[in-house]
Amino acid sequence: MRAGRAITKRDGSWLGLYVLAYLVFLYLPVLLIPLFSFNDSIQAAFPLQGFTLQWYQTLYGNPALSGALLNSLVIGVIAACGATLCGITVSYMDLYGRSPLAATISAIARLPILIPGVIVGISLLILVNLIGLGPSRVAIVLGHILVALPTTVVIMRSRFAAIPKTVREAALDLGASDWTTFRRVMLPLSLPAVLSAFMLAFLISFDEFIVVFFLAGTEPTLPLYIWSQLRFPRSLPTVMALGTVILAVSFIIAGTAEILRHRGLGAQRRNSA
Repeated sequence: MRAGRAITKRDGSWLGLYVLAYLVFLYLPVLLIPLFSFNDSIQAAFPLQGFTLQWYQTLYGNPALSGALLNSLVIGVIAACGATLCGITVSYMDLYGRSPLAATISAIARLPILIPGVIVGISLLILVNLIGLGPSRVAIVLGHILVALPTTVVIMRSRFAAIPKTVREAALDLGASDWTTFRRVMLPLSLPAVLSAFMLAFLISFDEFIVVFFLAGTEPTLPLYIWSQLRFPRSLPTVMALGTVILAVSFIIAGTAEILRHRGLGAQRRNSA
């Protein structure tokens, strides 16, 4: 018994060290970006030269940066709305449509997460050229909806699946149509997940680079603007300051989305109990 406990304790220690090493490897480079964004030097190297906020001050009054940010915000909101609406429809029909076609569409909607981004970008570029759109803001929106759709489908499907089937059956037994049941019962119960899916879809769209690289016309988004600035060594501190702001906002949005999702699931469990 003691030998078994010793082996378990030793295995747990190795597992803890592995998790710690993994977290350091994953997040230490990310933490270096905010650190060097406050460094009074154009070189990202140790030792630090001093504390400064000048790189953040250069973010203001930059017309190219403002235009790219506006493009990312507009595209992100539109793409998030489209991906969320499609995710709600696909996931609901997958669970309650009772049709092989609905299950097939749901599976196809989740496929882009398994396809390399370069392949998706090239395929979309060929498609938009064939239909006459060409690289444009509309093409980027369509591409971002495709990229964000798997996330919204997974979130909404898990939320709809967590709602007891007796709730929907009771509404149907009382005479409500399928559309009324969805609109008046299922959708309100799933509102936290809808908000969570929208926020994560917006975050995916806002940070997407590969698809934008192939589909952007004369109006670049913020990731494409950042990539273009990396060619100039003197712009590196400004890029790190901008990256720090984006990182902070991304954490806030992702954290809020996760809180909303768990709050919805927690409320459902309490109601079921």
